[in-house]
Amino acid sequence: MTQDKRIALVTGASRGIGRAIAVALLEEGYHVIGTARGAMPPLDGLEAQRCDVTDAAQVAAVFASLRQHHGRLHLLVNNAGIAGGAAFGSAAEAAEWHAILATNLTGSYLCCAAANGLLVDGVARIVNIASVLGLRGVPDQVAYVAAKHGVVGLTRALAEALAPRGISVNAICPGWVDTAMAQQRYSELGITAAEAAASTATGRVTTPEEVAALVVYLASEAAGGITGQTLTIDGGLVV
Repeated sequence: MTQDKRIALVTGASRGIGRAIAVALLEEGYHVIGTARGAMPPLDGLEAQRCDVTDAAQVAAVFASLRQHHGRLHLLVNNAGIAGGAAFGSAAEAAEWHAILATNLTGSYLCCAAANGLLVDGVARIVNIASVLGLRGVPDQVAYVAAKHGVVGLTRALAEALAPRGISVNAICPGWVDTAMAQQRYSELGITAAEAAASTATGRVTTPEEVAALVVYLASEAAGGITGQTLTIDGGLVV
């Protein structure tokens, strides 16, 4: 019965980092609600729901269902995100700007706002998946860089807003992670996975499971004193 379990909601849980986070939380004994815009591959124990985080009505419906069936939320992981690589000033970039900001930043805000009344005082956590590009800039991902910087700022502001309730809010900033999105980025940059790995101090890319383990830690009682922080997990890519 879910009344005996901690409740977690993970957006963008159909693949990559989000999928690894859902798996890790299930292994930790959470009841996990995973959302995605499309169909969710089967995962034993996962409560799957379709949700486009850019659509306020869909977000509201997911959290209304959560309230009805579970009544509370212990962990929100805002992971849903998209990237793009159109040239600055191009028509394609103008279209990307709206889509990327809506998914990565506004979507995170909408989920935080919808979760607010469900978060359990004294124990709940919000973890936002940002990026090392939330800490630095690159010339060909203007919208993505702006969105992820926004996620970091959202994290810091919400940490202050929710601290009186004993709720922590933190951001994780991955670098290269072994996902399909990274493979797409390698192609855009004209580099290989080996060259991406060589750009890090450790000489390898991070695994989705390593990011998931950091989420599990931030959700734990041991991390109760950590809030408003951006934790980089990038193999020393940005030092």
